Amino acid sequence: MNEPVAHSGVWILALIMIVVASWYLYKYMAPTSWHEWAGAGVVQAFIIALYAEMYGFPLTIYLLARFGGLDRTELNANLWSSLLGIGETGMMIAMVLGYILLFLGVGLFFQGWRQVYKARQENRLVTDGLYALARHPQYTGLFIALFGEGIVHWPTVFSVGLFPVIIFIYYRLSLREEKKVIAEFEEEYLAYKAQVPMFIPRIVQWKSFFKQAQM
Repeated sequence: MNEPVAHSGVWILALIMIVVASWYLYKYMAPTSWHEWAGAGVVQAFIIALYAEMYGFPLTIYLLARFGGLDRTELNANLWSSLLGIGETGMMIAMVLGYILLFLGVGLFFQGWRQVYKARQENRLVTDGLYALARHPQYTGLFIALFGEGIVHWPTVFSVGLFPVIIFIYYRLSLREEKKVIAEFEEEYLAYKAQVPMFIPRIVQWKSFFKQAQM
């Protein structure tokens, strides 16, 4: 593959996106234990790999061209548009769908963070709003945002590989967090846990779930 790849080499933009996304990550996730730092570190690796390929060097495309038989004269840095051979149209479709999921996920994350922050100020267990539909809506929002940006919009070798790792890490982190909450609220949380799913609301509740994210 000797042809130049479109939409690459803008390293300044890649650096800006990495810094901004990482700042918001650590500001609002605010890791305290080493388990939380480990999870945030994997998410940061996801962010770095994603934007380094999105705006910098399209490593996934080069690897597929070198070892996967992907050898076309009009390659695009976006994996979907290159694999499907639909160029700018494919990149635009992936971008729109990815951003829809990204904004929904970010909305869930911040709304969940706001509800937890308010409940902590009042020293109470949060079981209303998003938390009436899922026990960890912040993490659900994180998963949706990362899936939209790193799988739908701009999949890379690293983002696709790290995504299930991130889900596993935050699943384990959620179990540890719940042990602490049970120790504090005991029967109140156990009753809540028996009624509300961990990450994924029931099908009939998804509309309400996303509606609250838009608030």
